[in-house]
Amino acid sequence: MKQMDIGAHTEFCGVIGNPVEHSLSPAIHNAAFQALGIDCVYLAWKVGMIGEAIQGLRALGNFRGASVTIPHKVSAVPFLDDLEPTAQHIGAINTIVAENGRLIGYNTDATGALRALREGGVTLTGRRIVMLGSGGAARAIAFALAADSGADKLTLLGVDDKERTALASDLRSKSNVAIEDAFLDDSTLGRTVPDAQILIHCTPVGMSPKVDATCVPASLFHPDLAVMDIVYNPRATRLLMEAKGAGCKTIPGLEMFLNQAVTQFELWTNRPAPVDVMRAVLESRFQ
Repeated sequence: MKQMDIGAHTEFCGVIGNPVEHSLSPAIHNAAFQALGIDCVYLAWKVGMIGEAIQGLRALGNFRGASVTIPHKVSAVPFLDDLEPTAQHIGAINTIVAENGRLIGYNTDATGALRALREGGVTLTGRRIVMLGSGGAARAIAFALAADSGADKLTLLGVDDKERTALASDLRSKSNVAIEDAFLDDSTLGRTVPDAQILIHCTPVGMSPKVDATCVPASLFHPDLAVMDIVYNPRATRLLMEAKGAGCKTIPGLEMFLNQAVTQFELWTNRPAPVDVMRAVLESRFQ
């Protein structure tokens, strides 16, 4: 495949986050642009000041869109011109699309996570679900579960009391699923995980380079539990390896990551994403 020529008409996208060094988004999106012959490049931007960063992007004419990751999924919202309905409902974004000089926020985390669970053979209806974390990705997945899964109960465990209780309150006001929330520690894990059928990990714990970390004592895993970790680098996190060792069904974060990225690509380009190319690039990074 020939190298693309970058010139004055080349458009650009990128990932806004802190950290971004671990991100595989540049690799998969650049491969997808190249596969379809689209004159666009994708970069990684380590950003502390989200408002200033978005103002800067507005000033650049060839900006097509961005991925938004930790810790900016909620804090980016006030700096955009509009949100699509799902993102509005959730109150968090993971995608910005530049449309006719306006910046629109989208959330592809929600559908990406549900699709990953269902394609992994996890039944959601009537289940007791424990979610760890309460940040932007957790918000998206929690709202998707509350609106579209038929779950029996959703328990939120997190270390940020204000963030977690706000999420629990929002969910109670907008869904009929029973919502419980508590501080994330060994005591609440010991009380909730043994009775759960699904555990979804939405914190950065265990993400490269701190790959030896985990939130959940291995002794709590049981064979009736399905475990999804949204951390995708490393592919096999300590959490997933210990869950698998206990006989749990496991869903790697790679699946949600691919699903949400495919939708992002299609929002930016209005073309079907080359899913096979994107998956192959991801798989190649974990050989």
